[in-house]
Amino acid sequence: MNTWFDTITLLLILSNLALLGSSQLGFCIRVVAVQGIALGLLPILFGSAEWSVHAIILATSALALKGVVFPWLLFKALRAADVRRETEPFVGYVLSLIFGVVALAVVLCMRSRLALPVSADLRLMVAIAFFTVLVGFFLIVTRKKALTQVLGYLVLENGIYAFGTTISSEQPWLVEMGVLLDVFVAVFIMGIMIFHISREFDHIDTHRLARLSDWKQGATEESNP
Repeated sequence: MNTWFDTITLLLILSNLALLGSSQLGFCIRVVAVQGIALGLLPILFGSAEWSVHAIILATSALALKGVVFPWLLFKALRAADVRRETEPFVGYVLSLIFGVVALAVVLCMRSRLALPVSADLRLMVAIAFFTVLVGFFLIVTRKKALTQVLGYLVLENGIYAFGTTISSEQPWLVEMGVLLDVFVAVFIMGIMIFHISREFDHIDTHRLARLSDWKQGATEESNP
């Protein structure tokens, strides 16, 4: 288990840094898919002594949704929106990578202070789960493309999933399935929104849509003094 555990931990770290430093949306979707497949193996690895039905169902569901369904929906939205790169993020990619390195160092320094009912090895996974949550929040806040923000939401959920799988060996599988279903619905709806936005506008930069809303509000106030 230690080899697989170390591999998944390293893969999560590298995938998070890759998401922070890449502007290619197709590459980012593939990275999130690989991240989801790695996380889908966690229930089996942590429950390898029993290989319970709960662990198998949870792992299969996570692998199918995170590794296949979500990437397929995102690639479909990517083709519909006809966009390939995140060209002008609010925070540049160099600064994003610096944030990632600093955030990783902080969570690694704090892992020894976490009062959690887990071993020292599993505290490393908890720290990486917090790091993944921070990366997800960062992508949501600092990226302009709606599709990249969807990816940030998925990364955020991946961190929550890793945290929940690590600290609790006997989670109710209905709760896990409910979380996965919520994410599935969210990605599906966001994919439809991106598709319709791309048909109506020449871009899907969310900050431009916000400026359009402010312009309309200002025009309304001028017409109605």
